[in-house]
Amino acid sequence: MDGQPTAEVIEQIRDIPLYRESLERGHFPVLDKPEIARSFPDNWMTPRLAAALEAGEAEFVLSTGTNHARMQIIRPPYFLLNSYYQLWSEHPDIRDTWEAGCRRVSLTTVLATEHVARVNAKKRGASPEAVPTLDDRWLDERTCYLNLRLDPALWERDDVVRMLDEIRTARQAHPQGRYHLDCSGYHLAHLLRKVGEWGLWDDFPPPASIIHAYEYTPVNVRRFLQQHFTCPIIDLFGSTELGYLYFSDRRGRYHPHLDKMSVELLPVAEGSTIYHLVVSSVRNPYMPLIRYRSGDCVRTLDGTPDPGRISQFCGREKELLSTPRGPVSQGDLDHCVGAASPQVFVHQLRTSGDGEARLAYTTFSGDPVTPEQATALERTVGELIGRRCRLDHRTHLPIGKSGKYAWLANDA
Repeated sequence: MDGQPTAEVIEQIRDIPLYRESLERGHFPVLDKPEIARSFPDNWMTPRLAAALEAGEAEFVLSTGTNHARMQIIRPPYFLLNSYYQLWSEHPDIRDTWEAGCRRVSLTTVLATEHVARVNAKKRGASPEAVPTLDDRWLDERTCYLNLRLDPALWERDDVVRMLDEIRTARQAHPQGRYHLDCSGYHLAHLLRKVGEWGLWDDFPPPASIIHAYEYTPVNVRRFLQQHFTCPIIDLFGSTELGYLYFSDRRGRYHPHLDKMSVELLPVAEGSTIYHLVVSSVRNPYMPLIRYRSGDCVRTLDGTPDPGRISQFCGREKELLSTPRGPVSQGDLDHCVGAASPQVFVHQLRTSGDGEARLAYTTFSGDPVTPEQATALERTVGELIGRRCRLDHRTHLPIGKSGKYAWLANDA
């Protein structure tokens, strides 16, 4: 049957209590997050896992929740980092920066920075500093983290000057002055706006390669980054529990990286061409996930459920918007907005029970979109979601507690 594990995979999961019933039945249903958490960690415990935990070869961590609950998992230390490094070292467009020994400077959520500071403090047997120094923000000899504020829109000049100085410090360690920039697309766009506002371009050395890998990067944000950099800009898709599964090339086309994995695409609703991502993976030997519904949604080049033809990772299943024409994803709204106005930076859709919707938005320039673009936005967004839509220009939309933006605020 489609999606069922191979005999080789079954041998690797035979001792795991969670899969005992599926093994007896000879059929593995789709595995959802609540089932993973049920009786955790006993439902995963095997003699091999117990020995790995005792030896420090496996550890408990939390998934990187955004607007939903985080999930406890078990994985090898630096599992996600090693997955990132493997892809960086093999990627046809940017492996030269890995091979050249470029340092990786990471500009992403403050939660990621704080995690690194906690890890380093724990190694020293100390408590993390309230404001971690640069030394406390090196994850390993290759990677350091920059951001010390929750909301990048609120960075002050001193924040930006410090980050640019730390970028130059990392760059100076390379014989040719090259470095690799790892980022959330939103955070890098905010940095570019601040650098321009304060005339700091001479202090911002251009990176040799860029990866954005932390959240959905909107069409307009990617376009904005491409206007400022000539190096390859690569997207990675993955998760804490799975590692990285897909990578884009510099033209934006996605390619699978399914080492010790397989993927199914299941429609989110009958007739929909938005698909759930269902993954079987033994890449993490201590918590193999069989037919695991990751909560992510995709679209494909031709609308068929072919994992080799994914064209867009379009958001989270729990954040789909129900409309008269079927579910609408974050990616659907984003493409609609990007087609109507390249000036929109951050946007958030708010619906209400009276059949109305309001699209709050900021722009890269800070000014409202043109009247023509406003008319196009209200019309096309309204047609997409089956509601009357009105625009709400803002100079600032606050970021979420996770350090990531929510695209949908549903009051209905």
